[in-house]
Amino acid sequence: MIAPSAMSAVLTRFGAVSALTAAAVAGPAVLPDMAQHADAATIRAEALKVAASKKGAPYRYGATGPRSFDCSGLTLYSFKKVGRKLPRTAAAQYNSTRHLHSSDRTRGDLVFFHYGSSIYHVGIYAGHGRIWHSPKPGGRVRLEKIWTRSVWYGRVR
Repeated sequence: MIAPSAMSAVLTRFGAVSALTAAAVAGPAVLPDMAQHADAATIRAEALKVAASKKGAPYRYGATGPRSFDCSGLTLYSFKKVGRKLPRTAAAQYNSTRHLHSSDRTRGDLVFFHYGSSIYHVGIYAGHGRIWHSPKPGGRVRLEKIWTRSVWYGRVR
């Protein structure tokens, strides 16, 4: 691993070149966490694709797929398909994620709907203020605009 002062010199030497380009030119030791962050972003993007592929699947309380889901069943299923384990309920999923400020959310992060301190729903952030989720009895998996400000965000580890 390169010392912080050496890393600074390497990045200064590259000038305005992006950190990704610098890492490609100088080698992976320049930014050791870059590959880990890229892998995590890929996992989130793939989980989001899994959820989107379930568009139209019916809501069924307690269901975890592959043909029907409740809200936390859809998130559990989507991340399981890309190798990440989540607990069963929305509240337990929130407790197992790294909590984020809304300005730090990215596609594939989880969106937790709450009333006070009680979490009652979860979906996967799709960007532009929308989520993929399994909404309620009689509903189907769909892409929908986030309808409230009473949400918290979490990133699957």
